[in-house]
Amino acid sequence: MEKSSGLRFSIGRHPKVNLKSAFEYSKSLILAETEELIVVNKPARLLVHPSKPDGKFTLWQALRELLAFEIANGGQVSIINRLDRETSGVTLVAKTREAARKYSMLMAGRAIAKEYAALVWGWPASDHYEVDAPILRRGEVEPSAIHLQRMIHPDGAPAQTRFVVERRFKRAGEPFAQMRAFPGTGRIHQIRIHLAHLGHPVVGDKIYGPSERCYLEFIETGWTPHLAKILLLDRHALHSASLQVGSEPAWTAPLPADMAVFASS
Repeated sequence: MEKSSGLRFSIGRHPKVNLKSAFEYSKSLILAETEELIVVNKPARLLVHPSKPDGKFTLWQALRELLAFEIANGGQVSIINRLDRETSGVTLVAKTREAARKYSMLMAGRAIAKEYAALVWGWPASDHYEVDAPILRRGEVEPSAIHLQRMIHPDGAPAQTRFVVERRFKRAGEPFAQMRAFPGTGRIHQIRIHLAHLGHPVVGDKIYGPSERCYLEFIETGWTPHLAKILLLDRHALHSASLQVGSEPAWTAPLPADMAVFASS
């Protein structure tokens, strides 16, 4: 549940959405707004787009309620950087067709700088890493029980990420690190795969963490004490901390509460 403006609002399943609640909820996420775009701080576990007709509330739906006037007058809702459901943070949304084309081209041309925060297992030996490792869907080259699972493979699409260790800490005697990630490309699951490749998977990652069986178990049973013991967090600890277009001021979102509490333990 997310709390906003005195309302309690589920971001899980609910076939009938209260439009007033959706409007207030989406307002609470706004980081910045201009005539051509809106920038929001997406909560973890909130789907960006509808993926199936199961009644799950999405960021796209919330923004359509918020921008109903603009849409009625020829506007639209185009989400430029599509975060995974469990990833939180800065999300750029175009309000017009022209803005959608402009910012999509900037994103494709790598003119929008992205910075992520991640909590990972272990203490990296170095403070700086640059990973250049191509990525493809695992099912293209070998059997995979998870359709969306990716892997590093020489036949994959080019993928580069730069990492900086922010701090190292211990939790219940176990070593962890808070890292910053600067992706040079935008492959699906790129940061999570590259961190796992370094030997420091993201805390809470059900696919690239301790075992891919965690994802399959989660799909079958939902979140359980058994998964909590293995993964520690009920979502992968990855957060879109900043987006910046050229030399313009960056849009930023602070570390969300669940990650901040974990890192302060």
